[in-house]
Amino acid sequence: MKQTILITGVSRGIGHALAQQLLNEGQRLIGTSRTGKIPSLQHKNFTPLAMDLSDHKSFSKTVAYLLDQKIKIDLLINNAGIGPDLNFANPEEQSFRNTFEVNSTGTVFFTEALLPHLNKGGKIINISSKMGAIGSCQKTNATAYRMSKAALNMYSKILANRLGDTLKVAAVHPGWVQTTISNTNDNAPLTPKQAAEEIRNFIATDFKNGIFWNVETQSEIEW
Repeated sequence: MKQTILITGVSRGIGHALAQQLLNEGQRLIGTSRTGKIPSLQHKNFTPLAMDLSDHKSFSKTVAYLLDQKIKIDLLINNAGIGPDLNFANPEEQSFRNTFEVNSTGTVFFTEALLPHLNKGGKIINISSKMGAIGSCQKTNATAYRMSKAALNMYSKILANRLGDTLKVAAVHPGWVQTTISNTNDNAPLTPKQAAEEIRNFIATDFKNGIFWNVETQSEIEW
């Protein structure tokens, strides 16, 4: 069934691979990036939009566009995220603030603004990380990234509780993927395309509302 899908952060990595896969399926796709210019994604069903999650005015323009065009969304994939402190042993204030502005604050308030534009029966997928799982945390690095993903996980659970009668929500760990978010990811076992395929397979299932899912192991993660 053809859907209208919005993905944040489609200029590269997992978001880009997801966009390509969904367009190949014939879905109608709206994809955001900071510049709004994505030459590698050219398709009649693709609408690129410039959006910066750290700027409220910026994502308000995206919401205004949907309202103006009378577009309703079937699937929202909150994929955009940053990890400037992934290789930091200790927290650093500016990168900490930047990480939360994008991974948590911006994602939360963009989603809240978008809720009236989601169709009943739709889905919200938050691309998170098992690095945000509190119970299994044994390391001391990447303070901002880990904390921001833990916050995103909590928001996913809150949304699922609030919207369970109308929408399904899940947090998804995409696995260790060969992306540019960290300079150590060259050794990751998954390509963006492989991660995107597994995420897409999960989205197509009748998953439990409010689940935290690891696509790499095909299993639920404890919060």
